[in-house]
Amino acid sequence: MNLVNLSALDLGLASALILALAAMSLWLSLGLERTLLINALRMTVQLLLVGLVLKVLFAHASLLWIALGAGFMLLVAGREVMARQQRRFSGAWGYGLGTLALTVPSLAIILLALVVLVRPVPWYEPQYAIPMFGMLLGNSMSGVAVGLDRLMQAAWQQRNVIEGQLLLGQTWDQAISELRHEAARAGMIPIINSMAAAGVVSLPGMMTGQILAGSPPTEAVKYQILIMFLIAANTGFATLGGVWLGSKRLFDERERLRLDRLRKVT
Repeated sequence: MNLVNLSALDLGLASALILALAAMSLWLSLGLERTLLINALRMTVQLLLVGLVLKVLFAHASLLWIALGAGFMLLVAGREVMARQQRRFSGAWGYGLGTLALTVPSLAIILLALVVLVRPVPWYEPQYAIPMFGMLLGNSMSGVAVGLDRLMQAAWQQRNVIEGQLLLGQTWDQAISELRHEAARAGMIPIINSMAAAGVVSLPGMMTGQILAGSPPTEAVKYQILIMFLIAANTGFATLGGVWLGSKRLFDERERLRLDRLRKVT
């Protein structure tokens, strides 16, 4: 099977759908047209740039450049986690919390995938390393952002309940455990739903891309199963870690609730 190349005209016609949606938003006074158009333009520019970067990486693959690319992706993912929280920690913690929560499981799981499971030669082959790492981060980023946002919002709304439990002698861990569990659950639900719907409601992106590129469907399915397992595990560990770190940060060394460390994003 030959890959059908898309022209600029094809992409322009597809973008007309976004313009139509923006016009509908304007007509219905939803107020989303500006955001929709800006993000569509941002996505286009970002993907075109990453296409050029990947072309260079594929042509001149080295561990140093792959590591730098992965580090940059982690930093951007950490920023996106912070940007989607209505209430977040002020200062460096606002950025560092999500970045740390993503870094540890993501690096461990991508190394496991490349060195033990897929085993490309060399093991850091960018054709495998960069797309797989991007899929891990993209899905985990959403889970961590949802989990932290739910935790911070719930802690703010139920601050009197938490302080009352502390006065009754509970530790900080006990006082916020229920909110932490609900936040972690909220962060993990999307990837659980994705696994439940895969192959029945939707054909996941990696599988679809491989089929369009001409890979045998059975081989595409095996890769999709692998990446879904990796994404689910990474999302779960990152969300649990981020929510735990966030809940601990809400209290000081004397186990007092410190909501003054949060600031609301307008």
